[in-house]
Amino acid sequence: MSTRTIVRRVRGLPASDGAGVKLNRIIGQRALEMLDPFLMLDEFGSDSAGDYIAGFPDHPHRGFETVTYMLNGRMRHRDNAGNEGLLESGSVQWMTAGRGIVHSEMPEQDHGLMRGFQLWVNLPAKDKMTTPRYQDIAPERIPDVEPAAGVRVRVVAGEMFGVRGPISGVATEPVYLDIALQAGAKVSTPLPENHNAFAYVFEGEGVRLDDEQLARGELAVLSAGDSVKLAANDKPARVLVVAGKPLNEPVAKYGPFVMNTPEQIVQAIRDFQTGNF
Repeated sequence: MSTRTIVRRVRGLPASDGAGVKLNRIIGQRALEMLDPFLMLDEFGSDSAGDYIAGFPDHPHRGFETVTYMLNGRMRHRDNAGNEGLLESGSVQWMTAGRGIVHSEMPEQDHGLMRGFQLWVNLPAKDKMTTPRYQDIAPERIPDVEPAAGVRVRVVAGEMFGVRGPISGVATEPVYLDIALQAGAKVSTPLPENHNAFAYVFEGEGVRLDDEQLARGELAVLSAGDSVKLAANDKPARVLVVAGKPLNEPVAKYGPFVMNTPEQIVQAIRDFQTGNF
């Protein structure tokens, strides 16, 4: 067994996106531009409607996947192909933009807490122009497992502790875990050895990761290895643990388009402007 350790620590930066939604950008900023295959990680969370009510009106994507994990609140998705879905507390949407889609994500509430994450996952060159698709996962479809006393793990993607998450058919073979630890609880979580991985503490005051302290609001980029050891301090904590197979391919980014070459970015802009998404 080779236990993963912390090789880098990153804190998010205040940002806004869409029509002014306030958020915390953790991956996709100067301190951590990307962690192959992960392009961006945003955390949003506010009980003030003014921070989120304007939502994310129609906008395009091409060449990657967006993963929205709703912890609290309700958001309605619509796209230019007539698809529609509702993201509610505890649900996940894994959207493969592929060759191109124009969609909106708008709050279905005007008060109360809205909280969650959006992760961008790159697509390999061979899949960048694939047909768009959605995996809309209701809360009850995400399995819970208790691998140790005081530990609860929601398995969104990957196979963990004898259960398999509902996300399937993703090229980067992701693992996506929401790990809740009661005070003093600890767990060793297996991970694919050569996947890039990170851990992010989003509730509580922090955890010990392989005996190093990781504070709330800190993202740890993890070393290679086949497991990660987490332990809560004297208060409960909740940690996002995500891993994916690196693509090791060139990346060309421009706003909502992620391709392999600048020429492909230019083509994406042309296709969007001429209505060919």
